[in-house]
Amino acid sequence: MAMKTEAIGSIIKAQFERMLSAGCSFADARFYDEDRYQRVVLYDGNLESNTSRYERGIGVRVLKDGAWGFAATANLEAIPACFDRALANARAAAQLLGFQKDMGPAQTIKGRYRPPVERDPFEVPLAEKLEFLKGIDTRLQDKTVAHRYVGATFQRRRVNYQNSEGTEVDKWVLNTFGNMMVMTPDKQGRTQRRSLELYGKGTGTRGYEWLTDPDWFSGHAERIKQELAQIVAAEPLPPGKRDVILLPGQGFLQVHETIGHALELDRILGYELSYAGGSHVRPEMIGKLRYGSEKLNCRSGVTDNSPGTFGYDDEGSAQRDYMLIDKGILVGVLSCRADLAEANAKAGRTIVKQSGTATRACSFYRSPIDRMTNINIDPGNDGTLEDIIKATKDGVILDVPVSWSIGSNREHFHFGCEIAWEVKDGKRTKVYKNPTYQGHTLEFWGSLDMVGDQSTWELRQVPNCGKGEPNQVMELGHGIPVMRFRSVQTGEKE
Repeated sequence: MAMKTEAIGSIIKAQFERMLSAGCSFADARFYDEDRYQRVVLYDGNLESNTSRYERGIGVRVLKDGAWGFAATANLEAIPACFDRALANARAAAQLLGFQKDMGPAQTIKGRYRPPVERDPFEVPLAEKLEFLKGIDTRLQDKTVAHRYVGATFQRRRVNYQNSEGTEVDKWVLNTFGNMMVMTPDKQGRTQRRSLELYGKGTGTRGYEWLTDPDWFSGHAERIKQELAQIVAAEPLPPGKRDVILLPGQGFLQVHETIGHALELDRILGYELSYAGGSHVRPEMIGKLRYGSEKLNCRSGVTDNSPGTFGYDDEGSAQRDYMLIDKGILVGVLSCRADLAEANAKAGRTIVKQSGTATRACSFYRSPIDRMTNINIDPGNDGTLEDIIKATKDGVILDVPVSWSIGSNREHFHFGCEIAWEVKDGKRTKVYKNPTYQGHTLEFWGSLDMVGDQSTWELRQVPNCGKGEPNQVMELGHGIPVMRFRSVQTGEKE
């Protein structure tokens, strides 16, 4: 018989007392009562994959002599031994410690979070899911389409968090993702594609009903099929400097790679250098660095319907909405409690006053680290997409990433996209294929001169953000309006 959550909670509290008696300054535990995953994929109408996973276990941390120790177990009869391993790991880590970790002033939080859901996808029969995906696949079929891909992913986590300060949080996380893609070779034999991922406006609910809403997913099948045909018939985008209009389907990646990852405090402090690079930002720059033009307003947001909204982070801190970049100036970072003292000491002044509520782990057997939440760009006052097009003399509209290359410190980038539309004298003209663009991060964001209004703002989901060693794959969201950048290097030669 599975041990009940209440009994586990009592065992954990007893271990907190034992760890504090052993000289620890802090301890916490994340009990994953359920961590469930399902992915269903059709390829050319055939069932390519039906993957399900279920996990249950506990991860614990202790802070001893300024060093973290972490351990995890799926054997809930062995929780005391798990704490013993964490304590041993902390003692070992303290022998090689650089800057001592400090949780700062104690905080006691009692919290509960439930996502907005009408229909739990794990209560939907597989046959119904397959029928829905097959309906999309049928609409994607055409003599011009060589291959079709339709998939859906569902996650449900129930997590109980406790720490030695008396914090207790009970939260559920439920996410729904969908993606479709059509592919075919062009005359040169290079495979072209057009795709769409489930998106929204950041409102409403995030259950199975979101996936089946035609406005946000299934209703776009005919459009992406038609646009693939346009891409295949198109010429490559010629190289040159021109204005770039990013739709939210590409803008989310621009924000993700050149703002989100660059503003994770552990990267800024040098803790991510061995995997996926560090950051061009240094602690003393926070509050001073001009990151972009005055049009750039970026926040770590709390968006109703997004995988980046989870109520409380994995330190028990209540998720909050705050500015990262205000009118182009860097004013905040994504952080945990334990790194604030180090950041302030290295900057020589107080640059971060409280946690960025960004401490997250992908499973019970991974230690929490600084992760993106909802990294959103505030809507501007430059009108609709059509208003921005009318104001553009020579430019391109870009959508959906195909490839990305990022500098080791996020200081420059080179992105390839699925499709480009030429803009000449305020009008959208022809389609180009294989578009690319590149730039230096601060120079690029400094060229931002138009930001679309709320009508252009969309919530784009990211189901596969990787970070850390061992690697952790995390889910989040980006709310992005249409944005225009001046005089950007674009195009590639075939």
